[in-house]
Amino acid sequence: MELLRHAITAISPLSSESMNAYLSAWKHWSAPKDHFLLREQAVSDYIYFIEKGVARIFYYKNDKEITEWIAMDEQFFLSITSFFNRTPSHLIIHTIEPSEVYGIHHNDFMRLADQYHDVEKLLRKMVTGSLILSQIRMDSIQFETAQQRYDRLLKHSPQIIQRVPVSYIASFLGVTLETLSRIRSAK
Repeated sequence: MELLRHAITAISPLSSESMNAYLSAWKHWSAPKDHFLLREQAVSDYIYFIEKGVARIFYYKNDKEITEWIAMDEQFFLSITSFFNRTPSHLIIHTIEPSEVYGIHHNDFMRLADQYHDVEKLLRKMVTGSLILSQIRMDSIQFETAQQRYDRLLKHSPQIIQRVPVSYIASFLGVTLETLSRIRSAK
């Protein structure tokens, strides 16, 4: 839980009272490989923090899996639209290696945000950060070459190649397996 505390503080520090109340609302799961944290058409009840492990967020398009996000050690992740709108998710979240995962339920987070101003500020900063990451990802897909996207991924997550199947990485980068193979062999 210390890694979770550190990750929260890095986004927005909380008072000791708020932090204690906030941390006590988080649940912990030791999830095996291929464990579904969220299934398609379920309402996303949790914001997750992966202490150790890897989770993939994906959806189906024309019967093909499209990887939207890969969360690795010490990252937050969620199905943002489903979580905030309380609607069924088109996204699926599953672990791709055994993982230690924490989650805070929507109702608990909203209750604590109503009760503590600094938790409300944390929520705002988390949502803002998620929007910025989404914009960066969209800009990357629209304006960068496949090589540039791959280089950026390796810069920010160098261990991803050893831990995530290449097919998921190709999908996340928006390229075919063949294109990714050419990029990797050119290195």
